[in-house]
Amino acid sequence: MQAITEIIVEGKVLSRVVSGTDPAGVAGFLEDYRKVWMVFDTNVATHAARIEDALRQSGKLVAALPLNVSEESKTIETVLSLEDWLLATGADRDALLLAIGGGITTDMAGFAASVYKRGIRFAFVPTTLLAQVDAAIGGKTGVNFHSLKNMLGVIRQPDFTYICPEVLETLPARDFRSGAAEMLKTFIIEDGGNYEKAVRVLSDIAAGASIASHRNELQQLISAAAAVKAGVVSRDQFESGERRKLNLGHTFAHGIEWKAREAGSDITHGEAVAIGIIQAAKLTDKALAGRLQSDFSKAGLPTELPFPLESLADAMLKDKKAEGGKVHFVLIRSIGDVYTEDMTVAEAIAKL
Repeated sequence: MQAITEIIVEGKVLSRVVSGTDPAGVAGFLEDYRKVWMVFDTNVATHAARIEDALRQSGKLVAALPLNVSEESKTIETVLSLEDWLLATGADRDALLLAIGGGITTDMAGFAASVYKRGIRFAFVPTTLLAQVDAAIGGKTGVNFHSLKNMLGVIRQPDFTYICPEVLETLPARDFRSGAAEMLKTFIIEDGGNYEKAVRVLSDIAAGASIASHRNELQQLISAAAAVKAGVVSRDQFESGERRKLNLGHTFAHGIEWKAREAGSDITHGEAVAIGIIQAAKLTDKALAGRLQSDFSKAGLPTELPFPLESLADAMLKDKKAEGGKVHFVLIRSIGDVYTEDMTVAEAIAKL
């Protein structure tokens, strides 16, 4: 193992983020579990098969369920189908639900495990860059509701998250770039000397270099990003203060995603986050926004609003982070230094 990051709240280890070089290596972390149920995104069936074989050889696997995953399937109905499957296959309170896939898969599986029989254990093998640096870390689970992002869900930590950069080498380029946005977001929040390195590596890959050629650097950057998020979560698990910083760019992003679904337009979460970060930067420092726009463009990310800003207002008002008519906007002083400021959506739009 090359990295272990523990999420600790009030002295108690809630979960671990661990790294390995082989997807099937996750079986080594299941020695203390008696029975394992496994769900996986059909897009990563090859990787899932290696894990399934390892679990079958250990005698721990009870059942495996493939999922056709999409943003449209991220609903309470899909979660209920997971509950039906767990019940039908005999999952009890000793069960561990292992989810293999991107952030949609881990979000839904974590939510399903959290409410099944009032909570069973679960663990993740994230297979996208976005999930490895963000979605699968920190304990947020949930589904979309009435086209609004993650409106139903709970915060509950997995037993562990197993990160294997090898799986990224089969990831479509656009999906990789979506994760690049969350990685850059993380290092804007807490730099540690990683932002410039990330821009260089991600730009090189966007220009045509293979992911495999940057495997070691990527593993270091992913581990660093995971450690940043784990550190923030350890200090503020339920988003009463510091954890809000992780929402940098997301209020704008969720508005963009809502408008895109309404218009039948194709935009990924990471692409929307990239655009949202630029808008957040413009609220405080136009020069910094220009620098970020240049960096993000080199990394292959979009930076221009695809819809009129005013058309996003309604979705931004419905943002789950809104309280008393105001939103906790995350603003940027400089790379590695962000803060929150409460303002209405109208006030934010007026500043832009």
